[in-house]
Amino acid sequence: MKEIVVPELAESITEGTVAEWLVQKGEKVEKGDAILELETDKVNVEVNSDFTGVLAEVLVEEGDDVEVGDVIAKIDENGEAGGSSSESSEETVEKEEKKEEPSTEKQAEEKKEEPAKEEKEETDATDQPVASPATRKRARELGIDLNDIKPKDPVGRISKEDVEAAASQKAEGSKAKSSKKEETSEKTEFDKPVEREKLSRRRQTIAKRLVEVQQEAAMLTTFNEVDMTNIMKLRSERKDEFLDKHGVKLGFMSFFTKAVVGALKEFPLVNSEIQGKEVVKKKFYDIGMAVSTEEGLVVPVVRDADRLSFAGIEKEVGDLAKKARDGKLTLDDLSGGSFTITNGGIFGSLLSTPILNSPQVGILGMHTIQKRPVVMPDDSIEVRPMMYLALSYDHRIIDGREAVQFLVRVKEMIEDPYDLLLEG
Repeated sequence: MKEIVVPELAESITEGTVAEWLVQKGEKVEKGDAILELETDKVNVEVNSDFTGVLAEVLVEEGDDVEVGDVIAKIDENGEAGGSSSESSEETVEKEEKKEEPSTEKQAEEKKEEPAKEEKEETDATDQPVASPATRKRARELGIDLNDIKPKDPVGRISKEDVEAAASQKAEGSKAKSSKKEETSEKTEFDKPVEREKLSRRRQTIAKRLVEVQQEAAMLTTFNEVDMTNIMKLRSERKDEFLDKHGVKLGFMSFFTKAVVGALKEFPLVNSEIQGKEVVKKKFYDIGMAVSTEEGLVVPVVRDADRLSFAGIEKEVGDLAKKARDGKLTLDDLSGGSFTITNGGIFGSLLSTPILNSPQVGILGMHTIQKRPVVMPDDSIEVRPMMYLALSYDHRIIDGREAVQFLVRVKEMIEDPYDLLLEG
């Protein structure tokens, strides 16, 4: 038997939760096949088999917590799907022993029955539903037993369409029972029905880290507002040309990223972190972009943003956002980062206080654009598209003066995007 252990995941990740078994006990696996999906603090990763054989033993169940190095399964390299080599050898020994025993009428009758019995056992062992790994995974996701499906394929192979059809029938049956279940729901400390759901490992980690940041850092937030007139005008003028040339839309994120990088170069403490009794000033500009997903907030990182063009930033932001929505972010996509930008404006937030992404000491919060009356330098009043900006920072190493000046510098560059484009 060969042991499958939880591999090294990342420098800062030592444990995870079993999210889903992709291969079931008794099924054949090839070397390199994914057999298990593991949920970590940041992303879901697949654990691959280092051996070819049959999954003989499953030592952990879905929902169990495991650590790097834990044995989670055993592979029988000599086994066959539906059984194992050890079982086959035991059956052979038993048969040989029976042949050597003195023959009696009862034994003769048993020997006559044995072939039929063995044939039935062999049929049961190999009578597994025929389906591809992708179909089996989809069936597990929908909670469908492949043994209950009658395939449309004359050969007997179960397809994804068969699984989806079975799931639809199951859903219709569940709707019919839903009202009855509500009436018979268990009484809890609440007077009315509730639904309990276990927090995912990622959500638990997010909650833990957010609380830690507020307890450990001297977090403070400063606010300002920026006039978006010029940047909106520039986008309107250049958006078609930009799209034709680069194949990506010109958004706000590239402008804000460039402005943040420029301000970080002027105020390097905002691009640092505390390590023990030292302040580590980072000479690189890896900007995290907070993205909301169904499983929680993730912060993929745009590497070397200072070296990227506007088009390069827009492409990178778009690619990372798509990977986040599709659940395909890797640990490399999420590691590191020197400063973070979060945009609550896409959800309609007018003003908020962003929480630091530890161990970073600064985070910029963008908000929705709202037309408001603004007093101009000549005392006239105009309606302008305005956005509130928020900078949360760690007051242990960043003084209020630096924080305010940093945010003012971002505001100045956003309000003069033509100059920002030239400085690039």
